[in-house]
Amino acid sequence: MDPEKPTLPEPQTTRQSENTENSEISDFDYSKRSQWLRAAVLGANDGIVSTASLMMGVGAVKTDIKMMILAGFSGLVAGACSMAIGEFVSVYSQLDIELAQIRRNKKRAGDSNIVESSTTVPNPIQAGMASALSFSLGAMVPLLAACFIKRYKVRVAVMVGAVSVALVVFGWVGAALGRAPVVRSAVRVLVGGCLAMAITFGLTKLVGATGG
Repeated sequence: MDPEKPTLPEPQTTRQSENTENSEISDFDYSKRSQWLRAAVLGANDGIVSTASLMMGVGAVKTDIKMMILAGFSGLVAGACSMAIGEFVSVYSQLDIELAQIRRNKKRAGDSNIVESSTTVPNPIQAGMASALSFSLGAMVPLLAACFIKRYKVRVAVMVGAVSVALVVFGWVGAALGRAPVVRSAVRVLVGGCLAMAITFGLTKLVGATGG
């Protein structure tokens, strides 16, 4: 019988580097993305849903393409400004609260953790810009889907299809960046958006028929 060959130990450097990389990935705090991620995803979803719902509501009583496009463009401009200002004010209020807390901690415990804490405070300008930009990008989806189609029924069908795909994509991207359940998030965003469009279209159609 041949003597057993001695087993060589596995290289420790490679295993340690792999473990370090895995630990860095697993230890990454995805909640640090929450501020700008929430603003971006909320802005995009709101841009898609509110603009599409506005265009659907106008289209329920006015099938003219020009009226629908004007309504959608007005919703884009007004919504982007509103989202930016609202997000800026909201996050700035949160920033004031956190800075006040940091000052209180400084008085109680000294300066040891002040630098580290100040790097994690929210950024109002970043949140406002992310919200306005994502709202505008989202609002462009129904506008681009409807602006080149003259036939009313085809226009509405194409717009609803494009909006549905965009809602699924934004829901999936937001969940993936935050390491949340992807399918559940995408379905939730899709169902909510379609429900908003349907309610807006139905109520506007009802009011328009009653008023006429």
